[in-house]
Amino acid sequence: MTAVVIHAAHDLRVEDRAAPDPGIGEVRIRIGRGGICGSDLHYFHAGGFGTVRVREPMVLGHEAAGVVEAVGAGVTHVAAGDAVAVNPSLPCGACAQCLAGRPIHCTEMRFLGSAMRMPHVQGAFRARFTCEAARAVKLPVGLTVERAAFAEPLSVCLHAAAEAGPLLGARVLVTGSGPIGVLCAAVARLGGAREVVVTDLVAPPLAIAEAMGADRTHALGEAPEALAGYAAGKGHFDVAFECSGSGAALVGALPAIRPGGVVVQVGVGGEAALPLSALVAREVTLRGSFRFHAEFGHAVEVLASGRLDPTPMLTEVVPAAEALRAFELASDRRRAMKVQLAF
Repeated sequence: MTAVVIHAAHDLRVEDRAAPDPGIGEVRIRIGRGGICGSDLHYFHAGGFGTVRVREPMVLGHEAAGVVEAVGAGVTHVAAGDAVAVNPSLPCGACAQCLAGRPIHCTEMRFLGSAMRMPHVQGAFRARFTCEAARAVKLPVGLTVERAAFAEPLSVCLHAAAEAGPLLGARVLVTGSGPIGVLCAAVARLGGAREVVVTDLVAPPLAIAEAMGADRTHALGEAPEALAGYAAGKGHFDVAFECSGSGAALVGALPAIRPGGVVVQVGVGGEAALPLSALVAREVTLRGSFRFHAEFGHAVEVLASGRLDPTPMLTEVVPAAEALRAFELASDRRRAMKVQLAF
């Protein structure tokens, strides 16, 4: 059965991987769609990220949805024939962080398509996938697997919004117009923001940000001083979502944040030198936002409601047999926002 497997940097293969019958508390899912994420691209281009490296062949993919084919003993919340979104996050429920109510930070987290553990946690980019039943979230009637495959990145943005606090009436800045930045803009609009401004270095992805609810966009690679006007009067924005993972983007955004404003760091990147005097003197709160937990079910509900439509983000659906072409397309930010694999 078709599976998309990373062996090393630039060594992506389409292989046959068996999907065993589900055991106790398990389900087998026929995957319909899988969205290529930035972390999948890190594995593709660099063999990992930070200190994490692929040490054995690993099936990629953690943005997936499909239809349940079979259920194991004890599974009652889904049945064969149910369409489901696959929750890639599975905390243990027993470590100190889980018991303290912080499952996002589980020390035994089993996140799909991750090389952080050894053996690696195999991912969901495969035609059939047998996994823990807790990962299968039943889709409301009318929600397609194509849209449901957006539940994971939307969950990240819903969690970031929760970290930001109330967005009703807020002026919001989003730096970085990749899939997470665009969805953060859409979530801010959903939360009642009065103004949403999105920046990026290049112009093409900003058109999608506008289609997803941004009031204004700025291509800083073409107009580096575009944010300067927002710094007047000690800053314009109440909330900023930094989604690029760039230290330069974070530092560049700070003058535009009003006193008492909140900056949520969503993008993951390298080190950054922060102007501490600006943070202290203007009492700006800087918060990190990492993954999600309860937000996954909320994301499925939001997508089913139609209140947030992710389809402007979908660049192309590519057959899984052409995974290499799909990854190359997804790597080109001037041509692609979100590429999905069809299984």
